[in-house]
Amino acid sequence: MTKHSIGVDISKSHFDAFDLETERAAQFKNGETGYRDFRKWLDGRNITRIVYEATGAYHRPFELALETNFPLVKVNPFQARRFAEARGTRAKTDRADARSLAEMGKAFDLEAPPPKSKSQRLLRDLHTARSRMMCERVRLLGRASQLDVPLLQRQTRELIAHVERQIAELDAEIAALIAEDQEETRKLEIIRSIPGIGMVTASAILAFLPEIGQLERKQVASLAGLAPFTRSSGTWVGKSFIKGGRTQLRQALYMPALIASRFNPDLKAKYTALRAAGKPAKVALVALMRKLIELANALVKSDRKWAPKAC
Repeated sequence: MTKHSIGVDISKSHFDAFDLETERAAQFKNGETGYRDFRKWLDGRNITRIVYEATGAYHRPFELALETNFPLVKVNPFQARRFAEARGTRAKTDRADARSLAEMGKAFDLEAPPPKSKSQRLLRDLHTARSRMMCERVRLLGRASQLDVPLLQRQTRELIAHVERQIAELDAEIAALIAEDQEETRKLEIIRSIPGIGMVTASAILAFLPEIGQLERKQVASLAGLAPFTRSSGTWVGKSFIKGGRTQLRQALYMPALIASRFNPDLKAKYTALRAAGKPAKVALVALMRKLIELANALVKSDRKWAPKAC
């Protein structure tokens, strides 16, 4: 039976679909009616993948409506455009983009990840909102330090208090959501057993790395964007660097790595050895961030809490 690679270009009001195997194209409304018509259009075909770009608010309803029944593959818009240019595609139309996405999926044999559960989506949304609130708190604190008008000082203090209440509400909701799931609760306990990782970071790991415990060591480092890229050409050798991955996950690991460099015996020894070898402090911290997420993944996989190494 023919396997079909479908490309979908999503915009605010509509989305264009292209079936690479049959050369069929169609346009649908970006809403419940359009999703229903799209399902009918796909009916009877063996769908290998449906490839679409991350488009912020526009792709979310599409995902929620279809991910349960179809293999959805979300790709980076920058990479999708570079693929189209490499193929010699100069046209920039919705139909051309849909076709290019289908070709990209087939060329790289892209596979759909397991669909996220409703609780996983909610946890991620809550943590994203918390990150925004934390940024807003930092902004307001910076503003408060520069004000000298009593009225503005009072208003800013009230805003800070309001934001802090919202953060506390989000923390309570995150804790309650995890507590509803016995498996997630166990994962949280294991991750929190690692010195340097508290409730906020542990729940952030669950939110932005729901695959934890199912990955290999190199996979988890790559998803976190903590696997260094080597740069060399001929006799020239450049500095390695990290790039990509799940930014919010990487950000959540920074402070725990800093704390672990002082209070986690194993990671403190590693940090000291890296610094003694001439590595810059930031490079040593990135190494600890990678070690932390790899350790968390290994512990969850083996279903055991952290314990110090025996002397």
